[in-house]
Amino acid sequence: MLSSPVSKDLVVVGAGIVGASVAYHAAQAGAAVTLVDGGRPGAGVTANSFAWVTLAGPSGTSGVQEGPAAGLRATATAEYHRLGTELPGLPVTWSGSLTWTRDGSAPDAGPGQAVVDAATVATLEPTVRQPPEWALWAPSDGAIDSVGVTERLVAGARAHGAQVHLDTPVTAVRRDAAGQIDGVETAAGYLSGTTVVLAAGVATAALAAPLGVRVPVDPSPATLFRFSAPAGLVRGVVNTEDFDLRQVAADRLIAAADSPEQTLAAIRSTFHGAESVELLSTHVGMRPMPADGEPIVGPVAEVPGLYLAVMHSAVTYAAAVGRLVARELVDGTVESALSGCRPDRF
Repeated sequence: MLSSPVSKDLVVVGAGIVGASVAYHAAQAGAAVTLVDGGRPGAGVTANSFAWVTLAGPSGTSGVQEGPAAGLRATATAEYHRLGTELPGLPVTWSGSLTWTRDGSAPDAGPGQAVVDAATVATLEPTVRQPPEWALWAPSDGAIDSVGVTERLVAGARAHGAQVHLDTPVTAVRRDAAGQIDGVETAAGYLSGTTVVLAAGVATAALAAPLGVRVPVDPSPATLFRFSAPAGLVRGVVNTEDFDLRQVAADRLIAAADSPEQTLAAIRSTFHGAESVELLSTHVGMRPMPADGEPIVGPVAEVPGLYLAVMHSAVTYAAAVGRLVARELVDGTVESALSGCRPDRF
């Protein structure tokens, strides 16, 4: 159980989208927040996220979502709409998404999805050469500029009084003589805080280990391809067995997939007018992948003042997790939506 209030003085380690969201929401709630990162906001794996905000499971899977994070995913789009009202101009595009497979069978619709026919697919994505007989349409889905959103969250945290230390690697989490967290050591010196939130992605495990805390998170490569493209080639998020694809500028596409050659060939064969599409770059980010695939969020009982916030699908969960973690840390509220995500399940 969490005491009430837990902390008004906290250090957030990691300025990816999760750490930035925690820092923003905690500062907004009145905490004295210090945000520290070894690089720039969103410059780690956040920058290489496909950044699809969806109520469905990963890669648009259909069916009722289950598991500890199902409740978080169910509120993902609503939480980003809320965030957009608080931070006007937040770079989020609510374009909807289409998902289909090669086998042609009618899929089961999951949360926020509807089954649509080939004629509807042709209306939604007019450049598709051979619209599938059936597809899943999720009109409420969106996508974000992951670095842009992270930068806005950091700016919002600053506006609420947070101290932000960028390009400042954290070298250790500190405890006092009684074993209570009292801040972090960095390459630039000591930063004090009675609570430390580790939202450092794949680095979380290494920072926690000297405290005797095992965080079962491994690096998982996430490959993002950037392509040149004609304007209007793709309208929303398109998810197939070949790629997750979306247009991020009039002349740019991004795709989450495995092979650049196969992805390029699939884009050219899927869409009219894609003959001129060319690969521009390949980026590989290391996602933090918890052992059971579910977020790890909550206090560490054996180290008073230590709180973990590390997860896959960070972009989808970030707006919700930031708000809920801030409520737990600043108000002492025990959030039931996080009950299945606690570190002590391992």
